[in-house]
Amino acid sequence: MGIHDGHRERMRRRFLENDLDGFADHEALELLLYYVIPRGDVNPIAHALMDRFGSLSGVFSAPAELLVQVEGVGERTAMLLRLVPQIARKARLSDLKRELALNTREQVGAYLLELFSRERNEAVYQICLDGKGKLLACRRLGEGSATAVTLDVRSVVQNAILCSASSVILAHNHPSGVALPSKEDQAATLRVREALATVDVRLEDHIIVADHDFISFSESGFLSGGGRLLPP
Repeated sequence: MGIHDGHRERMRRRFLENDLDGFADHEALELLLYYVIPRGDVNPIAHALMDRFGSLSGVFSAPAELLVQVEGVGERTAMLLRLVPQIARKARLSDLKRELALNTREQVGAYLLELFSRERNEAVYQICLDGKGKLLACRRLGEGSATAVTLDVRSVVQNAILCSASSVILAHNHPSGVALPSKEDQAATLRVREALATVDVRLEDHIIVADHDFISFSESGFLSGGGRLLPP
């Protein structure tokens, strides 16, 4: 048995007995690294990652090309660090889709905050709903720079038709952290509303997500006269 094997076994036993309760952030990261670095002391690597990226969330959201710059982190380790949080996010989104009808702003907001949680650049999504607010499909329409994204109105209409949607919610993020809509956001929203109306589909809302907050066009009154508002 190597000098570090006893430490690894104690860490594993702690986790099996108490999950991650009582683990420091670097210890939780160290435990994960055991499964991609099977030999040696990974404690210095865990500390180096935390020092470089500031927190567990910083480590898990770091690009692979930056992760491999940390001494001891190879391509396989970087892939694991990128993969784990994305699997967890996918599971949470799956639960939200299965358990929630997206027919209140709170439900839509919770879904979108999770959806955009790992977007670094501005991106736009289309949510298609049936007449009862059940999620039929969520489509990623595109990605732009950190400050802009182009909206393809034709794709929005086509997706709505293919899903037999009764209504559509548009959503995009502002990586700047400011959720206030721009003039371009407002103009694009009106174009989409008019295009969807030609196929008898409502634009239910357009929501802008920024950090841990969001703004609803419907709630602000911007879409008044152009479709039913989501209940508060």
